[in-house]
Amino acid sequence: MGDQRVPVALVGASGYGGVQLVRLLLDHPRVDLVFLGGDSSAGQRFGDLYPHLGHRVDLKIESIDPEVIAQRAQVVFLALPNGLASQIVPTLLARGCRVLDLSADYRFKNSEVYQAWYGGHRTDHDLLQSAVYGLPELFSAEIAQARLVGCPGCYPTASLLALAPLFKQGLILPNSAIVDAKSGTSGGGRQAKTPLLLAEADGSLGAYSVGRHRHTPEIEEICSSLAGQEIKVQFTPHLVPMVRGILATVYASLRDSGLDREDLLTIYRAFYRSTTWVRVLPGGTYPQTKWALGTNLCYLGLEVDSRTGRVIVLSAIDNLMKGQASQALQCLNIMMGWDEHTALPQLCFYP
Repeated sequence: MGDQRVPVALVGASGYGGVQLVRLLLDHPRVDLVFLGGDSSAGQRFGDLYPHLGHRVDLKIESIDPEVIAQRAQVVFLALPNGLASQIVPTLLARGCRVLDLSADYRFKNSEVYQAWYGGHRTDHDLLQSAVYGLPELFSAEIAQARLVGCPGCYPTASLLALAPLFKQGLILPNSAIVDAKSGTSGGGRQAKTPLLLAEADGSLGAYSVGRHRHTPEIEEICSSLAGQEIKVQFTPHLVPMVRGILATVYASLRDSGLDREDLLTIYRAFYRSTTWVRVLPGGTYPQTKWALGTNLCYLGLEVDSRTGRVIVLSAIDNLMKGQASQALQCLNIMMGWDEHTALPQLCFYP
């Protein structure tokens, strides 16, 4: 497409993930942000919702009309609550748009699995089959050919980047994987929910949705495709009193008790050798969430407990970036044939 800038729309611009994506798109040399859409925020100027960006964004948030969006934009990011994207994606695709959906609507191949965990009734089975799971470190070739990308959740991104080499190489017993994950409060969105209030969350640590979190089947579906057999994963999320970041600690039983940490580090470095976004840390170094703050990076640390025969993998990301906005932009760069690194930050805000 030469040097021509691509018109881009963002629907769901007022949420935390949406504002991160706005910020990234403003600094992207190949796109023009031409439409911001929303429901409850429709009619408001984006600069009134986020004054610190008012000098850069002179757009009003408009109501969600797929016909209007398709007339203005060639690429559409959807950062809507689950169940809404599927109502407008068919129209957008029919009008020639490329779509990147940040909700769960197009992360699953099986509509029955989606309906069991998210509710609602799905009739767009063909679109579910054609959608590509937007985790570039695993599906870059497929993303490059896609017109519809279902971008992963933040917990699955951190968990799957830790688990993928283990399942792809058959290094662990199939159903032994346990994911203990902790997230900052921004993962709960920009709503006044009681558990997210400062008085509730500050100075406290607690689990939620134990044994029934909606990201569990998403993690299992991708692990199953990597392993070539049905996989069950034990996943438990926790809320920690910080704004952003995810630390996922993965435990799994090794098939070969003779493998040590250096063996696994070699395997992980080889597995991620073609990406700059996953940093496999030296032995004895374990990631912290602040290291990934404001970046598209995932930090992985590994250990082997020879006493229990388990591997321990620690994964740290920024839930609003690699877990949401910047990963979606990474997918766009790949879809359009641009340099994958364009407009994606690699230097964190820490300290």
